[in-house]
Amino acid sequence: MHTLIKSLLILVVIINSVAYGQDRFPDGTVIPDWFHNTDGVNIDKLGKHYVITDYGVINDSTQVQTKKIQAVIDTAAKNGGGVIVVPKGVFLSGSLFFKQDTHLFLEENGVLKGSDDISNFPVVMTRIEGESVTYFPALVNADNLDGFTISGNGTLDGNGLRYWKAFWLRREWNPDCTNKDEMRPRLVYVSNSKNVQIENIKLKNSPFWTTHFYKSEYVKLLNLTITSPKEPVKAPSTDAVDIDACQNMLIKNCYMAVNDDAVALKGGKGPHADEDPNNGENRNIIIEDNTYGFCHSALTCGSESIHNYNIIFRRSTVDSAHRIFWLKMRPDTPQTYEYITIEDIKGSVRSMILIKPWTQFFNLKGEESMIKSYAHNIKMKNIKLTCEIGFNIVDSDQYKLSDFTFENIKLETSNGQLENTESIENLILNNLKIDED
Repeated sequence: MHTLIKSLLILVVIINSVAYGQDRFPDGTVIPDWFHNTDGVNIDKLGKHYVITDYGVINDSTQVQTKKIQAVIDTAAKNGGGVIVVPKGVFLSGSLFFKQDTHLFLEENGVLKGSDDISNFPVVMTRIEGESVTYFPALVNADNLDGFTISGNGTLDGNGLRYWKAFWLRREWNPDCTNKDEMRPRLVYVSNSKNVQIENIKLKNSPFWTTHFYKSEYVKLLNLTITSPKEPVKAPSTDAVDIDACQNMLIKNCYMAVNDDAVALKGGKGPHADEDPNNGENRNIIIEDNTYGFCHSALTCGSESIHNYNIIFRRSTVDSAHRIFWLKMRPDTPQTYEYITIEDIKGSVRSMILIKPWTQFFNLKGEESMIKSYAHNIKMKNIKLTCEIGFNIVDSDQYKLSDFTFENIKLETSNGQLENTESIENLILNNLKIDED
C-alpha cells in the first residue's frame, strides 16, 4: 500500500510538471512557476499592525483625515515597517503615500474613501495617459517599493460621483475637453515597484482610472471586485486595470465591471514614443479565470501603447461587454501588438474583436504623415459568444495585420462580418461556426 501511494504521488508530480511544462507564453517560452503561485498575503508576517483608530484617526465618515492617516504610515515606516489596518467604518482621505515595508489591510466593512474635493490631492510628477507629467496622485500611492501589499475584505471607495458629474458638465460645455481637463484622481497608483500583491478587496467608484501600474514587475491582482457604474451617471474613464510599461503580471479570479476598458495595456504615445525612456513595453502578462460585466472592452491594446508582447487572456466569462478584444491603432504612435492569445472565453458581447484607427485626441507633432503600426501573431480560440458583430475589423493603410489565427469559434450573431478578415495577411481560420439570425 505504501508503495502504491508513493507511486501515485510521483505520478501526480509528473502530471503537474508536464502540465506546467506545456503552459507556455504565445512566443513558446515556458511560463515561470511564479504565475502558478497564488498564495494569499499573511499580514502576521509583515510586521506590527497599526490600527489607524489607535493613532488618533476618528471613525467619522464626514472628516477628511489625510494627515492623520499619513502620520500612521510614516510612523510604521520609521519603526521598520508594518501593516496599516483600516478597521470597520468609513474613513475619508486624500492622497496617501506608502513607504518601503508598509502595507495596507482593510478589515471587513472597513472603507478607505477618497475625498471628493480635488484640493485634497496635491499636484505631483506622475504618469497618466501615456505621459510623465504633473498631475494628481491617486488615493493610494506606492512608488519604488519592493513587496507592497493591499489585502483584507474591505473596500477602497473612490467616491467619484461629484467628479463624474463635473466631467460631463464640462464635456457639455466643451465637447473637445480631454480626460485630464476635469481634475480627477485615480484610486490606486503603483509605480517603479516589484513584488506587489493586491487581493480580495473591493475597489469601486474611482473618479478616473481605478488601478494603474507603471514600470512595475511581478505584480499579482487576485480575487478583486472592481466596479464603477454606467448609469444613472456614467463613470468616465474608470478603467479597472491599466498596465503601463510593466512585465510579469497576473490578474486572476477577479470581477470587473466599469464604464471603460476592463484591462488596458498602455506604455506611451507620440511619434517618437519608442525612443522616450519614460515609456516602455508590456511583456509577460496573464489575465485568467476572471468574470466581466459591462465594460467597453475586456482587453484593450491602447490607446497609449507602443509594444505589447506575450499577453494571455483566458478562461473567462464576459456578460454584456462591448468587446472581448480591442486594438486601438493610433496614427501618431509606432505600435506593435504581438504574440497575444485569447482563449476559452464565453458570454455575450457587442463584438468579438474590434480593430480600427484611433481618432480621439492624437497629435502628429509636426510629422507629415501617419506612423504605421503592426499587429501580428494574434490568436483567438475556443470562444463561444452571443454577439451583434463578429469580426469588426476596419482595413486601413495606417497599420498592417498579419499572422492571425481564429480557431474553434462559435458565434450567435446577426452580423458575423467574416469577410472583414480578408485584409489580414497569413490568416488561419479553423472550425468557425457563425449562426446568423
